[in-house]
Amino acid sequence: MKMKMQKSKKGFTLLEILLVVAAISILAGIVIVAINPGKQLGDTRNSQRSSDVNTIINAVYQYSIDNNGALPADISETQTEICASGGDCSGLVDLSVLTANEEYLVAIPGDPSGSSANGAGYEIYKSANGRITVVAPDAEQDAVISVTR
Repeated sequence: MKMKMQKSKKGFTLLEILLVVAAISILAGIVIVAINPGKQLGDTRNSQRSSDVNTIINAVYQYSIDNNGALPADISETQTEICASGGDCSGLVDLSVLTANEEYLVAIPGDPSGSSANGAGYEIYKSANGRITVVAPDAEQDAVISVTR
């Protein structure tokens, strides 16, 4: 009697490997689109802007309370960018009275996407009725970040 010996083939075929790689690629693509890292980063920067705008307006009002209702002198009725701490403030609103002795702020917050040479990236103005508005003009994804008090 002759016994026939068969070789057993172990492993995957090239076609099976390609199908698995293709399926993983499709799933990875779907996950990346669902997560949308650009939108997530924009939302994070907008959250920081919102926090910064509130910090600035709170400091202005705390200064006002401590100074019998007087606002920092440079705030005008024209919406103007706030000067960053420690720079040349010509053409910008100088709120260094808020950072003097770190009484109200340690430093003027800066926009998370960067700002101009001496600007903080945030703008401030007062209305004819004396209400203060702080705006983040560089907000992303069509967001409007503005606080008025």
